[in-house]
Amino acid sequence: MIDYRSAEDLATGTLVCAGVPDDNARRTAQLLATADAWGISSHGLLRLPRYLSRLAKGGQVPAATLEIVRDTGTVVAFDGHDGLGHWQLWHAAEEAADRAQRLGVGIASVGTSSHCGALGLYVAPALRRGLVALVFSTGPAVMAPPGAGRAQLSTSPLAAGIPTGDRWAVVDLATSAVARGRIAAAARRGDPLPDGWAVDASGRPTRDAAAALEGMLAPMGGPKGFAIAYLVEALTAASVGPSLAVDAADMLDPHQDDRPQRLAHLVVAIDPAAVDVDGHGAERRAELASNIVTAGGRVPGASRILPGDVPADQPLDIAEDLIDEITAWLDGPGRTAAAESTTGPTR
Repeated sequence: MIDYRSAEDLATGTLVCAGVPDDNARRTAQLLATADAWGISSHGLLRLPRYLSRLAKGGQVPAATLEIVRDTGTVVAFDGHDGLGHWQLWHAAEEAADRAQRLGVGIASVGTSSHCGALGLYVAPALRRGLVALVFSTGPAVMAPPGAGRAQLSTSPLAAGIPTGDRWAVVDLATSAVARGRIAAAARRGDPLPDGWAVDASGRPTRDAAAALEGMLAPMGGPKGFAIAYLVEALTAASVGPSLAVDAADMLDPHQDDRPQRLAHLVVAIDPAAVDVDGHGAERRAELASNIVTAGGRVPGASRILPGDVPADQPLDIAEDLIDEITAWLDGPGRTAAAESTTGPTR
């Protein structure tokens, strides 16, 4: 067990040791620790050793910058030059929100980037301004079309943030039956998977998490889920670029740590007042949320604490062996040992 501030400080220190500039390291660490605070441990500090190994071996560039390659006023496109996806997508989300606040809508893309963790984190800049946000990302190909035996799409995650009066809704989901990070977390713990989550490399259904990492994930909802995954891939990898999912490096495979992922992210921020026909949209969104609660339901993500608001002393359920593994990266020899001990798929 570790508290939020200690986790953030630990992650920041290791990233700085890896050559990441202070501000980018702190933002990345904040987002990782917030994912743990949200209970999404599969996208929290569990991922940090993988990022550190990739930073050490060239798959990610520690001091990468964001370069504006196109700016129309409403839309801005960034080249991430193979940097950490967390701080890069956060910057894009802030840019999109700033533009939406001025212009009614703002769109920001980041290409040639890397894995960015829990996608729902990136709706926060828009929510703080009372805006709606849509966020899309891509990754390595792990999902096959229904009836096919060859992976073509990533988990194709998407997220949305909607202001609902004094709170908000946060939608965050993978279009596969489960996020691949949960498979990786189960593999680390040695836990079996539920039926229907994945198939092995031969296409056979499996409950073995390690075999699932070597194989493929099933789309949620069959063909309909695959269609949504295709939409996300078309908006990110195909439209932003520079690589389709089938060409992206797998960050969970240590043998690919020297290969940049070249991933794409896209943020769309909308001022809901700009599309409101009668000036009562805010009341209707609040009523919608209230109706769901009154009916006995739960507004998605309404309890999420936005990045930057997590109490410093909030305890995080992070395994001691993971804390020890991350701490080892603070020393030169420790970094080497940790890199050699990091496990993952062996394909």
